[in-house]
Amino acid sequence: MRPTLKTRLRESDDMLTCVICTIPSPIVPQALAASGIDSVIIDMEHGAVDHASAHAMIAATQGFHCAPLVRVTENDPAQVRRVLDLGAEGIVFPLIKDAQDAANAVASLRYPPRGVRGFGPFIAQSRWGTSLPRYQAKIEDELICCLLIETPQAIANLDDICAVEGIDLMVLAGFDLSTTMGISGQFDHPEYVAAVTRFEEVCTKAGLPMSGVGLQHSQVTAQRDKGYRMIAGFDVLWLRAKADELTSWTT
Repeated sequence: MRPTLKTRLRESDDMLTCVICTIPSPIVPQALAASGIDSVIIDMEHGAVDHASAHAMIAATQGFHCAPLVRVTENDPAQVRRVLDLGAEGIVFPLIKDAQDAANAVASLRYPPRGVRGFGPFIAQSRWGTSLPRYQAKIEDELICCLLIETPQAIANLDDICAVEGIDLMVLAGFDLSTTMGISGQFDHPEYVAAVTRFEEVCTKAGLPMSGVGLQHSQVTAQRDKGYRMIAGFDVLWLRAKADELTSWTT
């Protein structure tokens, strides 16, 4: 049996792949999972995904070695509870700004007394192949906590954030970070480069896996050399790029 994504992040040096899914269709994550992608992030923050679509997209990964994660709209236990009860294998938390935000995120993934999650995995038990009484013991420690680092406050508080127990993956959200810094898309700006360097240094020192976006092969190679463990792409950007390519062949 192949190890879970959480185990691979913790115990291996594998370079992992992920696609952020903004298109509300189970066909997309199913095709991606069949390709061998390690994980999909079902984007409920910026995508057109509602809860019914999210459930179908999570279920579409069944039978493949592809972990369905969900990006929620805010660091809110009620949102987290609902998508975990749909069967999500983990949560991507936006706008983490300090250690308290990080601790709240971790707590929302766990049942009392370790956390604040309410019990009701009536749907999730089937996705995980377990029973309602056994769900907690089998699943709780397999859930993945991913933190999005996308603000100057997060960069400033990174040492304290990384000291919080229970974090599985630190995600550098470059588009968001550069925008909140007032230099949107200027990835060669000295202030942005300094922020990224701090992210890499602090996460590496803390022993936390890092994730970033890889839109070009050169980006992926550079991130691999810096120790990034997961590289992400975007479904809708790939689709548009291929459509643009096809159009270029006919003009």
